[in-house]
Amino acid sequence: MVFSSLPNALSILRIILTVPVVMTLLNHQYFLAMVLFFIAGITDALDGWIAKRYSLQTRLGSILDPAADKLLLVSSFVALYLIELLPLWLLTLIFLRDFMIVSGTVGCFLGSGDSKSDLLSPSKLSKFNTVLQILLVLFLVIIQIYPVPSQWVTIFFIVVGTSTVLSGADYVWIWAEQVISQEKHK
Repeated sequence: MVFSSLPNALSILRIILTVPVVMTLLNHQYFLAMVLFFIAGITDALDGWIAKRYSLQTRLGSILDPAADKLLLVSSFVALYLIELLPLWLLTLIFLRDFMIVSGTVGCFLGSGDSKSDLLSPSKLSKFNTVLQILLVLFLVIIQIYPVPSQWVTIFFIVVGTSTVLSGADYVWIWAEQVISQEKHK
């Protein structure tokens, strides 16, 4: 493998790790799920860092990385809901936000006709939200091994729910600014 393809290979590895993460969650193998999810999380941090550090950013990478994140997180959240560790209201918020972002990004991309557009770049709030969602998955798995008071779980759900809504609103704001800016330049 050529070093220049390492970031994309790490994103593909994260996509592949989605299946064993979900299977271990559904089978209540929490320690193994935690280890696999942690490894997947490390690939997420490494692929971006390597791509930026060594100027290896590619169009494919800008699509693969968020797609791998969405696949891993949404699949993990569905599995956590199915084993009754995640409430339906939070799963719904996360799913609706991700659906909106994917739809909006595709719509903006198709509407702009600009192949060099920065539409696939996540906002800072979105990156923070992704970190919180990753931490939530790890937290929900860890507390199956080392239980904590239920108030902590409720607080974490509220924090992630709030960041999910704010992140979705942030994208709507960014897209509205882009549309207004494009209209002014016509």
